Amino acid sequence: MAEKQRGLTYAQAGVDIDAGNRMVELIKPLVRATARPGADAEIGGFGGVFDLKRVGYRDPVLVAATDGVGTKLKVAVDTGRHDTIGIDLVAMSVNDLVVQGAEPLFFLDYYACGKLEPEIGAAVVAGISIGCREAGCALIGGETAEMPGVYQGDDYDLAGFAVGAVERDALLPRADITEGDVILGLASSGIHSNGYSLVRKVVEKTGLPWTAEAPFASEQSLGEAILTPTRIYVKACLNAIRETKAVKGLAHITGGGFPDNIPRVLPKGLAARIDLTRVRVPSVFRWLASEGHIAQNEMLRTFNCGIGMIAIASPKEADAVAKAFARAGETVVTLGNICKAADDARVVYDSKLDLG
Repeated sequence: MAEKQRGLTYAQAGVDIDAGNRMVELIKPLVRATARPGADAEIGGFGGVFDLKRVGYRDPVLVAATDGVGTKLKVAVDTGRHDTIGIDLVAMSVNDLVVQGAEPLFFLDYYACGKLEPEIGAAVVAGISIGCREAGCALIGGETAEMPGVYQGDDYDLAGFAVGAVERDALLPRADITEGDVILGLASSGIHSNGYSLVRKVVEKTGLPWTAEAPFASEQSLGEAILTPTRIYVKACLNAIRETKAVKGLAHITGGGFPDNIPRVLPKGLAARIDLTRVRVPSVFRWLASEGHIAQNEMLRTFNCGIGMIAIASPKEADAVAKAFARAGETVVTLGNICKAADDARVVYDSKLDLG
């Protein structure tokens, strides 16, 4: 009697469970490297566990954030460089936590692709591990989804989820932000993870391949320079908050730039007055503005233009806050001050941005 023909398998449908298991084994040491008080950073269970009691908070409030890295992923795929995009993923969420005064405690990731390549997935998680260590949080879990037919070719997607804690009476922004307070800016590392649809449009317009030397960065390819990871400000911000007790508010300058992000931490009736001559514009932004013929206001609403985080302090305490940031390794500039809002304008600019 002839043996019946074997039926279809999951692997024939495009999902390789064995590849998923190989990736788990590859990333286990990367995950363990993020262990911290409250979490042993082991994976393999149905959920990650964090012991909040071990951290020592007396009256904690939990703060949660989630984000991705947008079409910067496309640059990583097109260049075949996957080792830094995980840093961006962590940065985008933990920088949002710290602006509320929260210490990031743990992180989870979601990685989805059409066909799982364990080595690529492990490279992505290696970056996530680096980012978690920079932010001081544990990578306690995640999900890898292989979805043929949803993602094409080498494309994949990433999402990140971070949870932090802050004492209830230390939540930011503080209610005492007032007219005359000083606005400090912390330098960015470059484009970070916003505006990449426009970045890719500019690069396409120039006709330059990702392997070409970056016109704005010697000894780097265009792809390498454009993929410079998002700066993680967590430890510097927590240091300034705890050391000075004078930080009234923080704003993460992401998509929407100054005009959309700074007002999120300001009381009604107040605005930010920014002296644009104080912004040290990195060469990558000058190049994008020139090649794309991008107007100043469009640059300011699409990109960080050189300032990735702002801090607000009283005039008497601003110098101490600035020095605390500097001791933590940040480049700090005084950008302006808080003023009364006129009409609907919540961010007012003096002078012009130096776009060369």
